Amino acid sequence: MSSPEQASLERARELLAEFPVVDGHNDLPWALRSQVRYDLDARDIATDQRAHLHTDLPRLREGGVGAQYWSVYVRSDLPGALTATLEQIDCVRQLIARHPEDLRGALTAADMEAARAEGRIASLMGAEGGHSIDNSLAALRGLYALGVRYMTLTHNDNIAWADSATDVPAVGGLSEFGREVVREMNREGMLVDLSHVAATTMRDALDTTAAPVIFSHSSARAVCDHPRNIPDDVLERLPGNGGVAMVTFVPKFVLQAAVDWTAAADGNMRANGFHHLDTTPEAMKVHRAFEETHPRPVATVSTVADHLDHMREVAGVDHIGIGGDYDGTAFTPEGLNDVSGYPNLLAELLDRGWSSTDLAKLTWQNAVRVLGAAEDVARDLQAKRGPSNATLGQLDC
Repeated sequence: MSSPEQASLERARELLAEFPVVDGHNDLPWALRSQVRYDLDARDIATDQRAHLHTDLPRLREGGVGAQYWSVYVRSDLPGALTATLEQIDCVRQLIARHPEDLRGALTAADMEAARAEGRIASLMGAEGGHSIDNSLAALRGLYALGVRYMTLTHNDNIAWADSATDVPAVGGLSEFGREVVREMNREGMLVDLSHVAATTMRDALDTTAAPVIFSHSSARAVCDHPRNIPDDVLERLPGNGGVAMVTFVPKFVLQAAVDWTAAADGNMRANGFHHLDTTPEAMKVHRAFEETHPRPVATVSTVADHLDHMREVAGVDHIGIGGDYDGTAFTPEGLNDVSGYPNLLAELLDRGWSSTDLAKLTWQNAVRVLGAAEDVARDLQAKRGPSNATLGQLDC
């Protein structure tokens, strides 16, 4: 006879078979760039890559993933960010071409549903950071034409037209050009992603947008007081906007004890000559040496579920989702070690009284709906106006 824990896990897997996970953020393309410079034979995701990556096709299947936004992230301090973003896009397209039985390129909500019907993983792209467009609305449109369906307005650093959550305030939220970027994203049908941005930027974007927004990988600030997380007043605005906040699993964003530890660990990385986000083998040796003498606080499935409970209470079950940030973080919660772990999270939520209807919205329906809504807004706006050719200099002089 199965235990209650096994029964919940079995039920979670049954639910995922019908309504699989749409994950809002996975940094596999950057991991492939930094580890093997896009040598996809050296990191063949058709085979078990757990020695190197959080992500491969067998574990995506095991985890019940039905759609993945692959992040085409580049570091904000990297020269030639637009070119590097194009290389990231090319990486995703190569992955889709190499694995047609498992991956299907997706541009629309209808494509996502078609992939689900075929039993393939819908593969979408999200650009992480407005630095990727080099202050050019034409470049923004170019990324959309290549398949990018969301853009995070900033990454860890401010840009000329928007403040980041983890930098010193400079713009005060969005500049006028930043608002024009949001308007042009609406006109194209590209989702405005407010993960990583300052709370002032979140509020300005919500004041400006005509379409629902997303948070591709952010958790609740009331549960863990980190600037990367979403304040309650912003969560409260999501029902009126129609947007979706996708909880992330990164321990330093979900566990308060991990916030202080991470600050010390990041300082140690910089002292040893590494960027604090570096996950190369050499950098990870430095991380592990620090951890041997400074034990790392461990987040769990329950830690993440606490955030989802709070986000559901404040924003409502129609406005939450999942964005794990796998292969973009050095550490993961216990039980959510890699992309195979999503059933553990659903089992925890079932044990907390979440219904099958709730979980279908969390995993699949909310994320598909929000992309479809952005498409509807774009059709309406395109009937009313043409592309904007405004420049940073014109609007923010």
